[in-house]
Amino acid sequence: MKLTLATLTAMSLAGSALAQTTVQSCDRSVTFDAPPQAAISNDVNLTEMMLVLGLAERMVGYTGISGWKTLDANMTAGIEQLPELSAKYPSKEVLIGADADFFFAGWNYGMKVGGEVTPETLEPFGIKVYELTESCIHIGEKDAASMADMYGDLRNLGAIFDVSARAEALITGYEAELASFLAAQPALAAAPRVFVYDSGEDVPFTAGRYAMPNALIEAAGGRNLMDDLEKSWATVSWEAVVERDPEVIVIVNYGEVTADQKRAFMMSNPAFADMDAVRNDRFVVLEYVEATPGPRNIEAIKTLATAFRGN
Repeated sequence: MKLTLATLTAMSLAGSALAQTTVQSCDRSVTFDAPPQAAISNDVNLTEMMLVLGLAERMVGYTGISGWKTLDANMTAGIEQLPELSAKYPSKEVLIGADADFFFAGWNYGMKVGGEVTPETLEPFGIKVYELTESCIHIGEKDAASMADMYGDLRNLGAIFDVSARAEALITGYEAELASFLAAQPALAAAPRVFVYDSGEDVPFTAGRYAMPNALIEAAGGRNLMDDLEKSWATVSWEAVVERDPEVIVIVNYGEVTADQKRAFMMSNPAFADMDAVRNDRFVVLEYVEATPGPRNIEAIKTLATAFRGN
C-alpha cells in the first residue's frame, strides 16, 4: 500500500484514538489522549497508590505529607528521587511551576471545594485531575465507603497511565490475600461495636459512613458505631460515643498528639470509665496511611480482624 499523506494522517489519528482513555472521576468524565508524564500526587496514601503501580518515574514530585505526617522507611525509599513541592496543600502556582500535567488529589486531600486548586482551575494550564473516590462525597452523593473505592482508584490510575495489567494483578492479589486471611479467622459471635478516634479532646473527630475506616471495620467483621453519620470525617459529641458504648476504639496515629497520648486521655477521663472499650483496655492503633484509602488498607483490615477476635 502506498503511504500517502492522507493515509499517514489517518493512521496517526487512529493511533491517537487507540491511546485515548476516559475514566470517571467523581461527577466528571476525564479523557486522556496519552499517559501523563509529569504527575504530582498529594498526601501519603495517594502517593503510595502511585508507587505500588510503579509510577515514580512518571512523577515530578508530591505534596501534602511532611506538614502533617512522617514517611516510613519503605515509602522514603520509593520517593527519595522526588521533591516534596509543598509540605501541605499546594498552591496553583506550585503545580504550574513544576510543569505538571496530572494531579492525583481529592477533596480535603489537597483540594478544597471553592478553593484555588480544583479540576476547573487547573484545566486551563494543561493539568488534568483525578479525584480520590472516597472524597467524592464532598461534592455529591455516593455509596458508603468500601474497598471497591480503593480498588477502583487503582484500576483508574492503571488505565490513565497505561498500566492496567499491573493494576489488575495488584487488585487480584489484594483480594486473594484478604480472602485467605479472613477465612482462617475464627467466627465472631457478634460484630463488635467500634469507635474511630482520630483526634480532639473537647469533641472527637471520627469516621462516618463515607470514610475509609467504615469499610475497613466492616471487612474485618466489626460495626462502625458512627455508620449512621452521613459524613466522611466529622466531629460528634462525647455523649453520643458514651451512649453507644464502643467495645473497641480504633486510634488513628498521626500529627503532634501520639496514639499513646490519645489512649491515655481516654483511659484517664472519668467520663469514659464505664465505656466497655475503656474498662477492657481494647484499643487498636492504625497509622494514618492505613486508615485512608491506599495499599495499606489490606494490613489495616488484618490488624482490625485480629484485634476484634482478641488476638
